[in-house]
Order: sequence, then structure tokens, then C-alpha cells
Amino acid sequence: MEKEQLLEYVKSQGIKFIRLQVTDINGMLKNVEVPSSRLEQVIKDGTMFDGSSIEGLARIDESDMILKPDLNTFTILPWTVERGKVGRLICDVYTTTGKPFEGDSRYILKKVVKKLEEKGYTGYCGPEPEFFLLPKDEKNKQIKLEFLDEGGYFDLLPVDLGEETRKSIVNALQVMGLKVEASHHEVAPSQHEIDFQYDDLISTADNIQTFKLVVKTMALIRGLHATFMPKPFPMVNGSGMHANTSLFKEDKNIFFNKDGDYQLSQELRYFVGGVIKHIPAITAIANPTINSYKRLIPGYEAPVNVAWSVSNRSALIRVPAARGKGTRAELRSPDPTSNPYLLLAVIFGCGLKGIEEKITPPDPVIEDIYSMDNNRKIDLGIGKLPGSLKESLNELKRDNFVREIIGEHIYKTFISIKEKEIECFKVHVTDWEIDQYLKLY
Repeated sequence: MEKEQLLEYVKSQGIKFIRLQVTDINGMLKNVEVPSSRLEQVIKDGTMFDGSSIEGLARIDESDMILKPDLNTFTILPWTVERGKVGRLICDVYTTTGKPFEGDSRYILKKVVKKLEEKGYTGYCGPEPEFFLLPKDEKNKQIKLEFLDEGGYFDLLPVDLGEETRKSIVNALQVMGLKVEASHHEVAPSQHEIDFQYDDLISTADNIQTFKLVVKTMALIRGLHATFMPKPFPMVNGSGMHANTSLFKEDKNIFFNKDGDYQLSQELRYFVGGVIKHIPAITAIANPTINSYKRLIPGYEAPVNVAWSVSNRSALIRVPAARGKGTRAELRSPDPTSNPYLLLAVIFGCGLKGIEEKITPPDPVIEDIYSMDNNRKIDLGIGKLPGSLKESLNELKRDNFVREIIGEHIYKTFISIKEKEIECFKVHVTDWEIDQYLKLY
């Protein structure tokens, strides 16, 4: 909407409050609420906030920041309609001098989008986020770490609280303008996936943040807890967020070539080559928590093998069977704890680097990598992703190009936050240690 259209719409709909949303470096959605009577001023001048109060955004001595709303992101939060409508706008962060703030991850993605546009490209992504729905104790409302159902992949269960919650999530997403393509039960008990239509990169990252908000809110309304934690339960599959990527020039998908091997273009191969070259550092962004690496272990369909394939789901990057405009490269390692703006920035930044430098990946792997022995993997040059957050951070420190993509502010702050997380985990005594050693020793 244009400014005047939006102001008139807010007035006609009786919207009393507007939530201005921003994403911190950890990928957590934050917001400040303003009366709709202030909306015109906010659109014109932005609204000031304390950036130092949001982890990793700004130091205390440079804390005054300005939120400027992106009018294209306006929507009404559907769960507020009966109690008084509340609107939502996603914002960009600016300094008091009027410049985009280097610590704003949405701005980092915008810079990558601009580089793509300079080469004539438009990047698209279709994410596949997974999550668990968990019950709560009826008395104290505490989260219960237990399954809500015993379903599996694509199971048609009796209509229960989990299925009804997923339906309400889909309905809310559609009301907010997201085009849902499919929703289904995933492999693990209590695990679900909802896929929405691919879009340009900024819209996709915005949609992922909207998706997380809707999932958590609708679960809360129904007395459940939704978690995007990659591996809340041992011995079952964890939650990922596969990223289906493509590049277009005007109306043409440049990943497709009807005369190429597998009908794939050389640009797709170079894009894949760039991602594979930088995947050790990308992993720190794509899998940014200690728990992320409990998912990235062999035996649970986790994409730990650094290879690419055509349709073969055992590789890190898979090219699904669709061709023409649907040709895409699916990076299977990211999980939903990642900051979507930084994630798409590093994937497409490295993919573009691959095209520019003509980085050729190894041949696609046809065999099932899950069943391969180590010698065969060595023969094919198949490596492994970093096995821990510490390993991936060390890879990020060694990769100057990924550092350049995310910028010095986010690079230094991200490293600092994650190293503190590792130190905190080191001193924590887990339940497994208590069970394993307390009586034995």
C-alpha cells in the first residue's frame, strides 16, 4: 500500500494499535506497539528505540536507533480481531544520522539482493520449516517434554489437538497473505511441517518470521507449546528448514537448461559450487545453536554429507525432479533457529560468488550416501559438516568472504554471543551425566 492508502485502511478497519517488528541477530522477533494515531508520524520519521536493549543490536554508547516500517509488510494479526484489531509492520533499523544500521540483519540481506540485481538476477527461496507441538500441564501451564501424538510422515491421524492446531495455523497464515502450499505431519511424533510458496528473498525472510509468530501464537491459544528447537527429543528426527533456492533473469529460471545434463544449467552448478566451498562457515549461520548439532548426526536423515545430488535425499544439496520454472537447488542443512535474513544472505552471497568465479562442484552423487562406507566417501571427495557449534564458529572465523557478507558488526557480535553460549554450556551439568555417573561413581 501507499502511505495514504494504508492510513485510510487502518482508519476504516478500526485498528487501534500497530506493532512495529524487528529481528535481532539471534533471529528472535522483537516488537514495539504504537497507537494507530501515531502511524502517519512513524511512516514519515520512524520511531526511536533503545537498540542496546536488544541483544547484539547496539552498544550502550550508540543505543539510539530508529525503526522505519516497510509498508509492504502490513497485515492484521488475525488473533486480535475479536478483541480489537492490531496491525503489524516489519521495520528496518536506521541510525540517528539516517543511514541503514549495519547490525540490522534485514539490511544485510538487502545488500545481497542488490548485488544479485546488479548482475541481472532475482533470487527466490521456498522454505520448509518444521516444528514440534508439545502439551502443557493443565495446572501450572508448564511445557511437558513428551509427545502429543505417535504419528509419522504424512500420517492421517484421528482429528486431535495437534491436527486442529495445524489447521488453525494454516488458516491464520492465509488470512495474513502467506500462500500455503502444503501442511502435513512429519517423520517424528508430534512433528509438523507447513510449506508456503516461494518468494523473493526479502519477502521469504519476512514470511519465515511471520510464520514463527503465527505457529507459536496459535499453539498458545490452544493450550500447547510450539518449538522450533532442532532436537528436543533424542532418538527421533529433528526439525530442519530446507531452503529451496533458484535464480531468475527476468522471467527465466537460469538453473534450467533443457539441453544440459539432467536439464540443469552451468549456472546452477557454479551456484552449488559456491555454496559447497563456503558451507563450513555457512553452517554457523544455518545451525546457530548447540542443540542444532544434535540434529546433524548420521542415522536420522540429517544432511551431514557435503555433496550434491539430483533427487538423492542423502546429499547436503538436492536438485528435486521439477524442471522449467520449478528447477531449484535445495540446501537441506539449515534449521529453524537460524536468522532467516542472515541465512539467505550467506546462501545467495556464496552462490553468486560461485557463479562469478565459476566454482565447479564435484559430480552429483547418485549412490545412497547414508549407506556408504568411509572409504567410498573419501574416493568421491565427500566431506562432513562441522560437528559442533564451536567447529562451525572456527570455520566462520577462517572464511573472510562470509565475514564480508554479514559485515563486521554482525560478525563480531555473533561470534561473541555464540562463544558465551558455548562457555555457559560447558559448566552446565546435564541430566544424562547425572543418570550416567551419579550412582555409578
